[in-house]
Amino acid sequence: MIRTVSALYGTVAAWRRQWYESDTTRRRRLARPVVSVGSLRVGGSGKTPIAEHIARLLQAEGHRPAILTRGYARRLAPDGVTVVSDGATVMATLDTAGDEPLMLARALPGVGVFVGADRHLSGCLAERRFGATVHVLDDGFQHLELVRDVDLLLVSEEDLSDRPLPAGRLRERLESAKVADAVLVTAGYDTAADRIGRALGVATVFRVTRTIGAPREIGGARETVVVPYASRVFVVTGIARPDRFVADVVAAGWDIAGTLTFRDHHRFDGRDIRRIAAAAKAAAAAIVLTTEKDAVRLAVCDLGDMPIASVPLNIGIEPDGKFRAWLLARVQPGHTKDSKDAHAQPGSLSDQPTPPVERKGR
Repeated sequence: MIRTVSALYGTVAAWRRQWYESDTTRRRRLARPVVSVGSLRVGGSGKTPIAEHIARLLQAEGHRPAILTRGYARRLAPDGVTVVSDGATVMATLDTAGDEPLMLARALPGVGVFVGADRHLSGCLAERRFGATVHVLDDGFQHLELVRDVDLLLVSEEDLSDRPLPAGRLRERLESAKVADAVLVTAGYDTAADRIGRALGVATVFRVTRTIGAPREIGGARETVVVPYASRVFVVTGIARPDRFVADVVAAGWDIAGTLTFRDHHRFDGRDIRRIAAAAKAAAAAIVLTTEKDAVRLAVCDLGDMPIASVPLNIGIEPDGKFRAWLLARVQPGHTKDSKDAHAQPGSLSDQPTPPVERKGR
């Protein structure tokens, strides 16, 4: 039965994509280029760290990037667009932004971060009020309403044998990968990445690398924390794929004394903090380690004197020089991705109402 439902889900997703692609007037275009970062899989594929990496790359090349995101799991969703950051100031709270947009805003000074269900509206605001020269669409592969100039699809080996929901974790059939301009493959070596790209029918393939940085305090000035090699650590996660973070901690040479796993986007409270502290103490751990995403949600809690630090994830896309040149060429003025989108509804501001703005958290 579940396979039948899964097949139906895949059929509906394919019909939806075809519906948008069959009539370009159903899609809207922004005045500035859009780089979409997405995946086939639900949760845990690393889209947001890739979006952060690409925003840094574009900023380093002189662009004024704006990140457009939905703000999944935020508690308050005001009408219009929530400005999480205008590039100079973080203007929203965890409740109004969501954990991932707030994490991006804190990590990317000089980059605007905008949250809203209507990402065309968010993009219009970013262009009109904040002078954005390029947009990064976080989790955008299925956001078909908005025309994109670059469609990047993050994939891994396990996607090749997965199924659409609910039998598997895919939001679409594997065949939809063919519309991507490039796949970003999480793999240990280039030949594996190329093989996965060929299996998906995408000619342009880049490989994603991931390393972890020095742990940092969760609150205050967020100074780095020295955690010596082979230290006993206690790992706390509330993310979709905790196994990857655990593997990163092991690879760094720390001794995991215990773990506590919460659901993705879990909102920690005082009872959780007491539970974590007691478990870490019972395991004789020197410090609690968590992810940057979890740190955003833990920072609003009273952590007392519990030794705790977040471990940043550093993303790379290889070959670095080739990817940089490839991407920059596609966001240059006058570059046309495909004539099939030439008649999509434009994002000109002359015929758009001024987007309502929620500038501060409530």
